[in-house]
Amino acid sequence: MNSVGEACTDMKREYDQCFNRWFAEKFLKGDGSGDPCTDLFKRYQQCVQKAIKEKEIPIEGLEFMGHSKDKSESS
Repeated sequence: MNSVGEACTDMKREYDQCFNRWFAEKFLKGDGSGDPCTDLFKRYQQCVQKAIKEKEIPIEGLEFMGHSKDKSESS
C-alpha cells in the first residue's frame, strides 16, 4: 500500500520491512527490548504529516498512533 504522500512511499516500505523483521525475529520470540525502527518511523511520520498539511486533509478529532502531546484525558 502506498503512503498518503508519494514522497513518503519509500520511507513507508523501509519502515514496514524493518518493523516486520523485528516483530517476527525478535518480539514474537520474547525479545521485546527496544524497537530498532523508531528513527525510521519518526522520519516517515514527519513526511506523512507534511503531506497531510500540503493536501489540506482535515484531521481534527482523529487520534494517531504514537506518543500524544496531550495525555490529559482520564477515564
